[in-house]
Amino acid sequence: MTFDDFFRCAFGRQTGDDFKPFEYQRRLAEEKFDGHSWPDLLNVPTGMGKTAAVVLAWLWKRGWRQGGRAQPPDQQTPRRLVYCLPMRVLVEQTHQNVQGWLENLGILGESGEGKVSVHLLMGGSEDVAQATWAEYPEEDMVLIGTQDMLLSRALMRGYGMSRYQWPVHFAWLHNDAFWVFDEVQLMGPGLPTSVQLEAFRRHFSLARTSRSLWVSATLSRDWLTTVDLDAHALAVHGLSEEERQSPAVRQRIQATKHLRRAGVSLSSAAKKDLPEYVQTLAQQIRAIHKPGSTTLVIVNTVERAQAVYRALRPISPADKRKQTPAFSGQLEAELILIHSRFRGPDRRAQEAKLSAPVSEQGRIVVATQAIEAGVDMTCRTLFAELAPWSSLVQRFGRCNRYGECNDSGGADIYWIDIADDKDAAQPYAMEALAAARGKLQNLTSASPDDLPPTDEAAPLHPVIRRKDFLDLFNTDPDLSGFDVDIAPYVRDADDADVLIFWRNFGDDPNEPLQSGPGRDELCRAGLGAARELLKRLEYGQAWRWDPLARRWQVQTENDRLRPGMTLLLAAEAGGYGLELGLSADLKTPVPPIAQPAAVEEALEAYDDEHRSLLEKPVALPVHLADVESEARVLCQALPSAHCDAIIRAARWHDLGKAHEAFQNMLRAAHERAAGERLGDGFWAKAGGRPGRKPGRPRYFLRRPDGEEIERPHFRHELASALAWLATQNHAADETTNLIAYLIAAHHGKVRLSLRALPEEKEAPDGCLFARGVWEGDVLPEMQFSDGETVPACTLRLDLMKLGESPQGPSWTTRTRRLLNALGPFKLAWCEALVRVADWRASRKEQA
Repeated sequence: MTFDDFFRCAFGRQTGDDFKPFEYQRRLAEEKFDGHSWPDLLNVPTGMGKTAAVVLAWLWKRGWRQGGRAQPPDQQTPRRLVYCLPMRVLVEQTHQNVQGWLENLGILGESGEGKVSVHLLMGGSEDVAQATWAEYPEEDMVLIGTQDMLLSRALMRGYGMSRYQWPVHFAWLHNDAFWVFDEVQLMGPGLPTSVQLEAFRRHFSLARTSRSLWVSATLSRDWLTTVDLDAHALAVHGLSEEERQSPAVRQRIQATKHLRRAGVSLSSAAKKDLPEYVQTLAQQIRAIHKPGSTTLVIVNTVERAQAVYRALRPISPADKRKQTPAFSGQLEAELILIHSRFRGPDRRAQEAKLSAPVSEQGRIVVATQAIEAGVDMTCRTLFAELAPWSSLVQRFGRCNRYGECNDSGGADIYWIDIADDKDAAQPYAMEALAAARGKLQNLTSASPDDLPPTDEAAPLHPVIRRKDFLDLFNTDPDLSGFDVDIAPYVRDADDADVLIFWRNFGDDPNEPLQSGPGRDELCRAGLGAARELLKRLEYGQAWRWDPLARRWQVQTENDRLRPGMTLLLAAEAGGYGLELGLSADLKTPVPPIAQPAAVEEALEAYDDEHRSLLEKPVALPVHLADVESEARVLCQALPSAHCDAIIRAARWHDLGKAHEAFQNMLRAAHERAAGERLGDGFWAKAGGRPGRKPGRPRYFLRRPDGEEIERPHFRHELASALAWLATQNHAADETTNLIAYLIAAHHGKVRLSLRALPEEKEAPDGCLFARGVWEGDVLPEMQFSDGETVPACTLRLDLMKLGESPQGPSWTTRTRRLLNALGPFKLAWCEALVRVADWRASRKEQA
């Protein structure tokens, strides 16, 4: 099969059809670039199939052909394609296209089936549920997500997911990952962050090769230069001069697009001036719109898009009589609003209208930047507010996109000037708008061939440095309970988002406990818009999840909003409309979206034991053997120098479950959920009957007189790690420390630091205590299924202290040495493999 045949098949065409890839697409799949399988930059005009070029070339190089894998994978092409997009509206379209290509090729599958799976990362419980993409690191897959979700995970602070899953996603996104950053002109601070992450991967050791590719029609190489990476050494791929002269390419890059200044301008951002601007713009749109065609209107803020949409809505008969003759008899065009502040189903309903046939009256689409890149649509008439030059080029690319209007006189573009006012220019800088205005002054054509190149200086954004990045590897909150704020490295401060969903829950979402949100329930809201909405709400209408308290807590307008946090709002609070999306002034109740059935992990609390409280009880020696077996399978598929340590850690990972506090918790939970007692011996999993719940885990020891001593926040994995160190006579060599760390970290709750948590019961006589373990606790003798016996051992906590102790270096010193020796990427890789082995074994035991 040739690549041309492969390409045709992906698009559902027959072999021999004259449909074929552009030459640059073919070369991307078949050639080398400076000795490597991939370039660093892909710079191709709009409408030339960049997404198809990258995805199909990746599949080709991974050895996939129609019906299956026919060639050994190229070793320089990672098995995870991570497609990072700046906006949610672009993600779902890309997801739909990629799934369609894979279906046509007959290689689309679910995780675990040995084919190519496709996964969305946009927030919601579905992204972190068990048995998703993260369980199958040895398989080829495509991950498609917004830069918020992907970059936050790459910075070990994943938005919209359980904090205890951060290390696994971090591992898979830095090892064996091929990052594609599309539409980079919209990434803001995410762009230098993406460059720095690539620089860090080139500096620190990797378990598997990874690679980055930046894609845009308006790419300036200077934007990719940071303190740790010189972009001038990066390889660029694009159209050859010969290819630019081919008829198929010329039809697009020389498409006729008449450019002129609109008869309206935005002179002020003041609310009192907005109605006049909106009404004047709406009148001009109605006057210029051509029946039977599409008119696209792109403005710079959601608020203005909603205002223009409202102004263009069908006019009542009474209002029509007041209109001037120029407008009174005009047929009403179909009206569509596109922006990023919709819930998933509502947004998809709007986007579906874009692909429907245009009616006799035509179509008017009002949109924000959400449509300027990646959305596969074209229009006959375009109105666009002034924006930075790179964004304007993208907006112009939505007009006469394929040269379809060339034979009928071409298309018309009207650019709308914006005053030199800081507030009016938002979300852009005045200087960027001034530079774009200067380019537009003497331009009469917006054909790609006639547009000057992008020569803007790189915007000033915070740049994450190596030390700050290493500090993020520690996932424990600080002593005040907060995490390091990564928002400045992900989004502009004015564009940072929180996630909101609406439910009917009465007075208290804890009675009964509301589950976490499904992806379709979520609506993105800028911090400013969220604050404005919270100001209007009554007390008790907004809530946030507290993972330590395992309950929803009231959120007021005075509480801190953090980018990436999730808020639950009462449906009667309003703030959202199916037609307009998020809008603080809407007070009508919001129709809730049906919530998913299984979402517990999205609300995972520190004491959560959902992986231990299942349906079928499992003996501890059996579970340890199963996890060790799964670790061997993973290490055979993904060999590394640390496989022995990974397998050993898997064998020991749950030994601490033999602790009396855990066994008591497990037996009590089993009796509540199954209505019967567990048998003798040590158990790893409790069981239960359908409809019966085990309740909240309660860890306790029972004295001879029957008194129960509570051990809140008990972590069996810490007991396991302490037992391992005790049997090794507290040795401090790298292998011993690595195994201890992998054992302790296999739930993501005990990692680089070791300290007591709030609400822990203080140990008697001033003994050290942490995570429910007390100095002097005895772990009983335990026998593995193969007969190896671990003698009873006393658990010591001297390593909580700084400096040397009878146990050797402190836990902080040991883990810091590990991080320095292996680097964050290799260490996370080992950590994730142990965790995945545990997940797989648990799932198979319940099957």
